[in-house]
Amino acid sequence: MIKTTVKIDGMMCGMCEAHVCDAIRKEVPSAKKVTASRSKKEASFLTDGAVNNESLKAAIDATGYTCQGIESAPYEKKGLFGWR
Repeated sequence: MIKTTVKIDGMMCGMCEAHVCDAIRKEVPSAKKVTASRSKKEASFLTDGAVNNESLKAAIDATGYTCQGIESAPYEKKGLFGWR
């Protein structure tokens, strides 16, 4: 799994967070656990494979918000107590 975090400027309310999540789900249909936080100014989601950063940036920018950066890193699900 890969966790992708997108830095976004311009989100002001819960509806803004919903618009960003919808744009991500539309652009990356395989995205799981899509969340957005206006206070952290970021959105994150999980995928099985790599994401096209340019198309994702374009999709977010098209909603009226500003994509300030995209980071992807391997994600490993943690157990109940953080060990196996």
